[in-house]
Amino acid sequence: MIVRRVAVLVYDGVTLLDVAGPVDVFREVEAAGGEDRRYEVSTVTPGGGTITASSGVRLWADPLDFDQVYDTVLVAGADGVPDSAAVVEALRRLRPRVRRLASVCTGAFLLAEAGVLDDRRATTHWRYVDRLRRRYPAVQVEPDAIFVRAGSVFTSAGVSAGIDLALALVEDDHGADVAREVARSLVVFLRRPGGQSQFSIRVETRVATASPLKAVLDAVAGDITAGHTTTSMAATANLSNRQLTRLFREELGTTPRAYVEAARLEAAQASLLDGRSVSATALACGFGSDETMRRAFVRHLGVPPTGYLARFRSTHPTT
Repeated sequence: MIVRRVAVLVYDGVTLLDVAGPVDVFREVEAAGGEDRRYEVSTVTPGGGTITASSGVRLWADPLDFDQVYDTVLVAGADGVPDSAAVVEALRRLRPRVRRLASVCTGAFLLAEAGVLDDRRATTHWRYVDRLRRRYPAVQVEPDAIFVRAGSVFTSAGVSAGIDLALALVEDDHGADVAREVARSLVVFLRRPGGQSQFSIRVETRVATASPLKAVLDAVAGDITAGHTTTSMAATANLSNRQLTRLFREELGTTPRAYVEAARLEAAQASLLDGRSVSATALACGFGSDETMRRAFVRHLGVPPTGYLARFRSTHPTT
């Protein structure tokens, strides 16, 4: 049996979903992948004891054991920018001892303060990307990514994006099929009000690691605002336009253009629900104009962006 020890670093003021979302992803792996695949997950904090989340919920955390062999250490985020010298010092000590380091939401600030993100690509909650960039100029901040992998370091956007991050870690360990089964399970267990999907298009899309399309999908996820024409994507995959289009149809059942639009639409849905205006969302998600985004919403969802917000922003469905 493969048992991977995961430590979720917590502290006073931590966001509860930043902890619970990834923990539930890891918990589901044994059911999805068989008894030979298991994560041993613990919430830890320097010194151990009770911590209070931003919601007021109290969590018991084990003392961080520097003699323990952790496979992955994941730093949860807070409602604002976290400030914990003890966690930063722990990360500096843990860094050479663990296979992977990861952060959810503003947990990226703690990784950055520890020097882990220097000269690496990283992301955080969209409200804090500018602050991360200003405070840590050595970090290559990607503002629109759901999650970013930079070698053995993973960072994710805000709150529920921690689920996407954990799914990426599972895929890294056990492959896309196991990660997808976990995602399917959690979309029922953790479904948002109004039936909003917990899938990200990157997780839902099935391509082999060796497929030329993997680099293309990574590029789209990494910068949703880029041009991403068929020609540019073909160049990324080192294919002709015809070969790229054929592979998209064979492996994904769609076209390059339709895939990019779907990725932008998903990003726009999240952006609107996070409070961005329609115009800001259209620019941030690569549509270029309000009207282009409006047509995409109507074509795929049957409602314009304002209608989407009216339908899904509240926990109570509209009639």
